[in-house]
Amino acid sequence: MPDILQLILREDLSFEIPDPSVNNVEKNFEWRRGPMPPASLLEYVRSIRQHSLDRTLPQHDRVASSGSRALPRHVSVGMGVKKAHEVSNLARYVDNLSSELSSKYSCQISHMVDFGSGQNYLGRALASPPYSKKVIALESKQLNIDGAKGMDVTAKLAKKEAIMRNKKQHRSELYGKHYTGKTAKTTPDNPSTSSYNQLPPRLEKCSTDQQSSIQYIETIIHDGNLSSMLTQINPFRSPSTPDPSTLNPPNLMVISLHSCGNLLHHGLRSLILNPTVRAVALVGCCYNLLTERLPALPGSPSSKLRAPNARLTEASSACDPHGFPMSNRFLKYKSAGGEGIRFNITARMMAVQAPRNWTEEDCNSFCTRHFYRALFQRVLLDKGVIDSPNQTSGSGNIHENEGTASEKKQKRKEPIILGSLRKPAYASFLTYVRAAIAKLSASPSQSALVTQNLADLTDEEILSYEKKFAHKKKQLSLVWSLMAFSAQVVESAIVVDRWCWLKEQEGVKDAWVENVFDYGISPRNLVVVGVKG
Repeated sequence: MPDILQLILREDLSFEIPDPSVNNVEKNFEWRRGPMPPASLLEYVRSIRQHSLDRTLPQHDRVASSGSRALPRHVSVGMGVKKAHEVSNLARYVDNLSSELSSKYSCQISHMVDFGSGQNYLGRALASPPYSKKVIALESKQLNIDGAKGMDVTAKLAKKEAIMRNKKQHRSELYGKHYTGKTAKTTPDNPSTSSYNQLPPRLEKCSTDQQSSIQYIETIIHDGNLSSMLTQINPFRSPSTPDPSTLNPPNLMVISLHSCGNLLHHGLRSLILNPTVRAVALVGCCYNLLTERLPALPGSPSSKLRAPNARLTEASSACDPHGFPMSNRFLKYKSAGGEGIRFNITARMMAVQAPRNWTEEDCNSFCTRHFYRALFQRVLLDKGVIDSPNQTSGSGNIHENEGTASEKKQKRKEPIILGSLRKPAYASFLTYVRAAIAKLSASPSQSALVTQNLADLTDEEILSYEKKFAHKKKQLSLVWSLMAFSAQVVESAIVVDRWCWLKEQEGVKDAWVENVFDYGISPRNLVVVGVKG
């Protein structure tokens, strides 16, 4: 496997590929002291590389990321190496973009709007010196907002909550009968300690720079229309403001660090749907969470290789207008397969892989996990727990795996969902199977079928499966590695579709895509930028 990964990912293929129709023995073509790989494979690798976006971070950005703008410790609280790299680079990039908008387009950005702020690592960095920006953090989970506010205190952007309470009463409530101190008396002339204890907490925000601030808004983002949120931006909702309409409207830049699925699409559309949004700078991720704008083509190969799955069938036929593709160019693209570019769930899940970052140890681990999962699926198939997916040959005939007990069972409409297992489960195939059966047996919806069909499965039988299909591990590893390598084109196409959509909008003055992180640290490193005129 290391040699195969070296070939498809790193090998220099600029040489002339031998013509397979010509006898090349005399020309002495060889690769790593062995025969030359098939010419068709070499051409395929070249084609994938040619259609994949360059993911190299420019040298000047590499130098800057390790320079004087590194995050101070009190701002980087809670961040690992990867998160600190991402936040540091994107904060610097957004700050430079803001300055460019001011000089090139005479547009002074007043607020940064973070879509899906989470723990607000990016917003906190932008609100801190040397950037000192006004940040509006949009987040759907109050738990994340509460955690972010706690880290704002550590970053010296807010003061700790001051809670007014009667200490003796509080200690009595904490320790009960074990507390020996005197309790406060409650009399008509002495306000009740309980009412005194119920004074609301006070949160005071402070900043090292009067120009910076952080405002949290709890909201679920369904599209790019921010009109309902703009009324909450300080100071426009301040009681002291006599008439908010008399104030200059804010100039917003929508930003996001790794927007999942359609959230990045909403961020891009905010540039068109809101007059006050002047620019966007968004980094996407989790392509597997994208919805699909186009219905799946009937008779597609993926539908024949996968067992029926109601959830996937519903998702592929949802025709979500917020899904992929965004641009008319991708939507109307005509090919032999029909009109429009489509990516099924398998392609989009593979697009979040980072094969260029794989080490030999990583590759062995991936392949072992996938081999165990596939082999366990064969056990479930033979034991009648699941059905065999239909496989259509070139002649159109339907073939089933022969000799399996599942052929005699009634077809199941719901698939078996295993999910992830703990790391110790992968010590051997035997431990994997036992851990998987234990997990499935604990599921109310699947326990009856699993217990009934796998109760007599012995350790010897499990080990015999591993021995019988051991030679398939290499084949599966090769196919999976080629899928991950090929999916680089899928990610590139998704990002280019977003750029195409921006270029199609009349109000967008400029749009581009570039690398903002080191791929070796953070492989989802492409930022999509759009600017109004």
